[in-house]
Amino acid sequence: TYAPKLILLDISDINCIRDVAKEILNCYGCVDILINNASMKVKGAVQSISLELDKKIMDANYFGPITLTKAILPNMISRRTGQIVLINSIQGKIGIPFRAAYAASKHAAVGFFDCLRAEMEEFNISVSTVNPTFICSYHHPPPSANWEESMWK
Repeated sequence: TYAPKLILLDISDINCIRDVAKEILNCYGCVDILINNASMKVKGAVQSISLELDKKIMDANYFGPITLTKAILPNMISRRTGQIVLINSIQGKIGIPFRAAYAASKHAAVGFFDCLRAEMEEFNISVSTVNPTFICSYHHPPPSANWEESMWK
């Protein structure tokens, strides 16, 4: 019964997530279902990926979803209802070569949301993780001179 509202959010920009969550709650009053589905990945050997890029991947794939979830969670707890879904990756369960940063961020997210599931049971809040296998994103990254061009967003 609400008119759609477009709210832009860069999930890797941790500093703006709480403000966006506040804007959503102010507009609609509550969030019934939160689906965390944003992701960023990079392919490369561990020694060729900078620590800066490792942190950017971790921000987008781990700290972003948990920051948004923590911003929405008090409202769900107070209403004693809600659903939280993490769309993750099979790489949150297994590691494969040349995806260390991505797999690490996805492993961390699975661990967090598994713990959250156990904690939220008493509040009648459902927490689910979906770990799809490898998919074709139909994105063909260009030959790159720098990591920003080779990153899939």
